Formats: sequence, structure tokens, C-alpha cells
Amino acid sequence: MNFLAVLYRLVEESGFYAIFGNFGKNFVDGGWRYCIMLAVALVLIYLAVYKGFEPLLLLPIAFGVLLANLPVAGLMKESEPWYTSGILRIIYGGVKSSVFPCLMFLCIGAMTDFGPLISNPISLILGAAAQFGIYVAFILANATGLFTAGEAAAIGIIGGADGPTAIYVANGLAKDLVAPIAIAAYSYMALIPLIQPPIMKLLTTEKERQTKMTQLRKVSKFEKIAFPIVVTLFCSLLLPSVAPLLGMLMFGNLLRESGVTGRLSDTAQNALCNIVTIFIGTTVGATANAELFLQTKTLAIICMGLIAFSFSTVGGIILGKILYIVTGGKINPLIGSAGVSAVPMAARVSQTVGSKANPSNFLLMHAMGPNVAGVIGSAVAAGFFMAVFSK
Repeated sequence: MNFLAVLYRLVEESGFYAIFGNFGKNFVDGGWRYCIMLAVALVLIYLAVYKGFEPLLLLPIAFGVLLANLPVAGLMKESEPWYTSGILRIIYGGVKSSVFPCLMFLCIGAMTDFGPLISNPISLILGAAAQFGIYVAFILANATGLFTAGEAAAIGIIGGADGPTAIYVANGLAKDLVAPIAIAAYSYMALIPLIQPPIMKLLTTEKERQTKMTQLRKVSKFEKIAFPIVVTLFCSLLLPSVAPLLGMLMFGNLLRESGVTGRLSDTAQNALCNIVTIFIGTTVGATANAELFLQTKTLAIICMGLIAFSFSTVGGIILGKILYIVTGGKINPLIGSAGVSAVPMAARVSQTVGSKANPSNFLLMHAMGPNVAGVIGSAVAAGFFMAVFSK
């Protein structure tokens, strides 16, 4: 056995050679793309670990990006039979089949108290206003000519800041764009603490941000049990295509509020939620490989996703300001920004910005109303798009 030949073969089969081999020729021919994506992964890891930007979501995504851009490793390789594919590709089947998004909605329902929404129905219109970005992005994507109407609709759902819903709609209307839509939706969800505060401060005055809201009324157990049942029946009969998502969301909430399924509710809130978050985050991040991510269509989706998310925040705040005027200063406009569907991240951002303006301000429970309404609103928007554009 020729030792030098074996050594050369090991070098030739390494990831370093795939990037820099042939005296840098590989790097010139495209190896640089891996370096860019690995740098993106490291930046996201930094934001998650040192800046605390939703680390439970952002860190799995970031490490998924890193794993997918290890040349030659083949963690996202697709092959037949399916069990010979890369390990992350096999797990990604839960995303492509919409199993993970539906399970995540079950977990979200189990973790979420719908009481603030029930006690303050005006939250519904704030949640609806915060879906404004969905339709802005849809119009923009349609106008570019790069996407079909169904693909534009799937891109628009990014504006709801709801990763599971974005994946669900993309699986139905834009199968070839599931990966970039998923990475955009989940990345912007994780970066809410970075994106929303500047918009919130730009559109509100110091006086508005200092507004204290009165305590919400106590919601009865009957109301909390009836709510998920009524919403499931009404919305699913109106838009059957939304039943998988909304039905799982409301089922999870019924487990929480019924008072007789504590073990199931606890499993959904903790163990199941953590498992699904790891699988979704890592595999969604792993779709951001160099060949796919650095393309015109993908970069356009990332940009339109940011526009959609920003306009959704603007829509919620503008309506919040209108309600502030109409109610004589009883509603803090900041809770309108929580109308995007990222639960409870958006509500926490409203609380953080409000408490900086007034340390005695406690907006979290008030913001949870529009936040939950936003989840329902984005699911209804998804159902509408599916009904209109499904073939």
C-alpha cells in the first residue's frame, strides 16, 4: 500500500479539498459559496448565544445551516431507497409532509392561554391588521413575474411570522420553494427582537408607549373550553383546508383548559414541543445549502419575507394607534405589533419596549390577545390562499 497515495486520497475526499482544492480553483469555481454560508451560520450562532435572540429556535437553525454546508458530508443528500439518504434529509420528511408543522401547532395550543383574547375581543381586529404584510408580499411576489400566483401566496404567508403555517402552505402551493420559504419564516421569527423594536419606536410616541392598560376581566372555565371547540367548528367549516393546522392548535388548547388531561398537556408543552423544535429548526436550517440559498429566487424570497414581516408589524401598530385615539388613550399601540403570529415572542417584545418607556408597564397579557389572534388570522389567511390557488 502506497502511504502517500492513501494520504492524497484522504485529502482529495475532504471538505477542505472541495472548497480550496486544485490550488484554489475549486474556491474560484464556487467553493466560496460554502464559506459564505458557514459564515452566515456562525453569525446566527453568535446572535443566539451572545445576544439571546430566541436561542431555542435560532440555535438549531444556525447549526442546521452549518451542517448542510459541510462539503461532501451529505447530511441532506437525497437518494433511493429513502433510508440511504442523509440523516437530516430523512428527518426533513416531517417538514415536507406537514407532520411537524401540525404537531407544533398542537404544542403551541397547549402552551397558550386564550384568556386575553376571549376577555378582550378587540384583539381579533389587531391580529387581523397584523396580517397586512401577507397581502403586501403576495402582491410584490406576483408583480415580479418570478413566481406563480400560488407561489406568491406561499411567500406572502411569511408575513404572518408563523413558521408552521408557512411550511404548510408551501407544501400545498409551492413544493419547490418549501426550503427557502421555511428558512425565511423561521429566521424572521427568531429575529423578532431585532426587527420589530425599531419599527415600533419609529411609529409610536413616547407618550403612547407609556400607556398603561387596565386589568383584563377573569375568563370562566366554560368560556375557555367552549372557545377552541367553537373556533374549530366555525373556521374549519368555512375553510376546510385550514382544519389540519387550526384543529391541532385548538386541540392542544383544549388539552390545556379541560383540566382532565394534565399529563397530555404537559407532554405537548414540554417534551413534544422540544423534540419537534429541534427537528424543525435543524432541518429547516439544513435546507439553506450553498447551491440553493445563493440563487436569485431564494434571495428574492428572503427580501420579500422581510418586507412582509415589517408591513405586518406596521399594520398592527397603525391600528393600535387608531384604537388609542378612539378609546381616549386606553389602548397601548405597542400591543398591535404582537398581532404577528410568533407566540409568545412578539408579545414579549411588546412588553420589553413598553417597559423601557414605563418601568411599571405590564403589557404582556394584553399583547397575548393580539398574538393569539394573529395565529388564528394567519391560519385563516393560509386557508383562504389554499382554497383559491390549490389545483
